[in-house]
Amino acid sequence: MRLIIAEKPSLARAIAEALPAPARREDGALVAGDSVVTWCLGHLLEQAPPDAYDPAHKAWRLDTLPILPSPWRLAPRPKARAQLAVIRRLLKRADTVVHAGDPDREGQLLVQEVIEHLGWRGPVARLLVSDLNAPAVRRALSRLEDNARYAPLYRAAQARARADWLYGINLTRAWTLVGRQAGHGGVLSVGRVQTPVLGLVVRRDAEIRDFEPRPFFVLWADLAVAGGQLRAWWAPGEGHRLDDQGRLLERAPAEALAARLPGAEGRLTGLESRDRRQAAPLPYSLSALQVDAARRHGLSAQAVLDTCQRLYERHQLITYPRSDCRYLPEEHLAGARRTLEGACGGDATLRGWLAGADFGKRSKAWNDNKVGAHHALAPTGKTADTSRLSRQEADIFRLIVRNVLAQFYPALSTREVKAEFSIAGEAFRARGQEVLEAGWKPLFTTRDEAPPLPPLTEGEACRVADAGVEDRETRPPEPFTDASLIKAMMNIARYVDDPAIRRTLRDSDGLGTEATRAGILETLVTRGYLARQGKALRATRLGDALIASLPEAVGRPERTAQWEQRLSAIAEDADAPDAFLDALVGDLRTLLGQADAGRMRRALAEARGVEAGGDSARKAGKAKRRPGGGRRGGAGQAAGKRRQRSRS
Repeated sequence: MRLIIAEKPSLARAIAEALPAPARREDGALVAGDSVVTWCLGHLLEQAPPDAYDPAHKAWRLDTLPILPSPWRLAPRPKARAQLAVIRRLLKRADTVVHAGDPDREGQLLVQEVIEHLGWRGPVARLLVSDLNAPAVRRALSRLEDNARYAPLYRAAQARARADWLYGINLTRAWTLVGRQAGHGGVLSVGRVQTPVLGLVVRRDAEIRDFEPRPFFVLWADLAVAGGQLRAWWAPGEGHRLDDQGRLLERAPAEALAARLPGAEGRLTGLESRDRRQAAPLPYSLSALQVDAARRHGLSAQAVLDTCQRLYERHQLITYPRSDCRYLPEEHLAGARRTLEGACGGDATLRGWLAGADFGKRSKAWNDNKVGAHHALAPTGKTADTSRLSRQEADIFRLIVRNVLAQFYPALSTREVKAEFSIAGEAFRARGQEVLEAGWKPLFTTRDEAPPLPPLTEGEACRVADAGVEDRETRPPEPFTDASLIKAMMNIARYVDDPAIRRTLRDSDGLGTEATRAGILETLVTRGYLARQGKALRATRLGDALIASLPEAVGRPERTAQWEQRLSAIAEDADAPDAFLDALVGDLRTLLGQADAGRMRRALAEARGVEAGGDSARKAGKAKRRPGGGRRGGAGQAAGKRRQRSRS
C-alpha cells in the first residue's frame, strides 16, 4: 500500500480526486485503489515545553536560564492526537510513503517530522503540488522525487524551529521576570522576528514624535513659450541659504525675485528628452500582493493571506499562495492563453482586459532559472463563479489575474522632458512626461498622468506670465501601515545602518517569510505591542517600553536577517545546523546577561510619559517642543539616543 501524507485535508482531497481509482472515505483518510491519502492538520507536533526536559523548568526563574534541550523532543499538539493515531496505524500497513507537504521550508518540516516521529524507516517520495486543479495534481503525481533530495530543506526548517524556541523561550522568560520585578504583571514576549518588526515601528514613531518641521520656500513662474504655457520652478544657487536637499530656507530672496519676474523675458538654455520603456509589473509573490491589496483595497496583510487561502483551497482558482517568487515556469507559457481565457470568463472587467492581450508576446516573467520550490501566484484556469465569491475574494482574484494578463501587453512607453530656462539671470526648471504608448498601464490605474510639456526648441524665447512664492514645511515620515510594514520586512536592508551588512542583506529574504509576515503583524497587535489607528500601525506604551528595555540588537533587524541567510545556507547544504545553533547559544548567554529590572522600570515610566504627552499633543494638534530641538520624551528619547549611538 502506498501512503500519501498531505499537509492539510484540502490538498488530500485534491490528490485523491487526481488518482486513477475512485476514492472512498475512511476514518481520517481517503482510499483510492492501492493508494491511501491521509493528512496533517497543519503542525501536528510542536517543540516540547521546557518542563518536558526537567520538571524544575515549570517554574520561571532567572537562575535556570538559558534552557538548552538535549536531545530535542517533539510533543503532539492538543487537538492532533486522533489524527496522529490515524497516520501511525496507516504507516504500519504501508510499503512506501509519499510526503505531500506544501512546497516550501515549513511544508517540508510539517510532514517529515511526523514521519520521523512515528518511526517510519522505509522509502519516502516527495510530491510537490502548487495547483489544486486535477490536471496539475496528476502532472505532479507523475513526477515524484526522492524525498532525500529535500533533506537540507528539512534540516533548515528544523534548525529554524529550534532556534526560535531557544530565542523565544529564554528571552521571553528573562524579560517577563525582570518586568515583574519592575512592576509589570504580564508576559513580555520576545521573538527573533516579531521584536525587530516592533522595533521598526517604535523607531518610526519616535522619528515622527521627535520631528521638528522646518520651513522652506519655493518660487514658481508660469512661462509663455511658442507652443503654449508651462510652469517652471526656480533653482536657487549656492549664494542662498539652502538645506542639504537644495531647498531655500529664506523667503526674502524668493519674494524679491518674484517681484521682478512678471513680464520678464528669458530663453530656453537646456533641453533634455529621453524615451523610456517600462515592462509590466511581474506576477505577484504573496508579500507583493499584500502591499498592493493594502493600498488599493485597504486590506490587512492577514486578510489578504486568508483570502488567498480560500481562493486556493476552497475555490481552486489560484495556485499555491504562500510564495516568495514573482516568476512563472516556462512550460506554463504554452497554456497561458487557455488558462487566462478560463480565469477571465466569469468577470466582465477581466474579459475586457483579456481582449487587449497579445499572446504572441513573451515577458521576462517566464523564467525557470528564477523559479524555486514554488512560482508566482497565478490563476489555475478555472472560471470563477462570482456568486460564490465575497467582494474581497473577487478583488484579490482580479489583482492576481491582472498581473499575469499584463505580461501579454506592450511595454509602457513614455518620453521624459527636462527643460532649463534662464530668466533675469536665474535658472528655472520644468519637467514633463508624455505617454507614447499606454501599454499595460490602463490595467493598473485610471488616474490621469501629469500633463506633458508643450513642444520646445532649445534656444527659444519665453516670457513670464505670472509668478508666486509658496510657503512649505518639511514633513515627518509617514507612520507604518500594513502595506509599508510588509514592504519594510521584504526590503529590510534599507533599515540597516552598517553598510557592509546592508550590502549582504540586499539579496536575503528579509524579516519573516511570505507565510509568516501577516501573522507577525497580527500577533503584535493581539499582544498589545501595536495598535491600529485607521490604516496606521503605531506602537503602544507597552511596545515602546519593551524595545527600550531590550539590548539594542534584539530590536533591530540585522540579527534575524542574518539568521535567514544562515538558514538559507543550510537549506542549500552549504552550512551545518549545529554550527548555527551553537553560535546562537553563545549569543543568548550574552543577551541574558543584560536583562535588568532597573532598565525595565525606567522604560515603563518613560513610555507612560510619552503616551500621555502623545495623546494630548494629538488632541491639540501640536506638541510641546524642547528648546533647540524636536519633541522628546520617554521611549522616544531613548530611541533617539540609540540611533545616535548606532551612527557614531
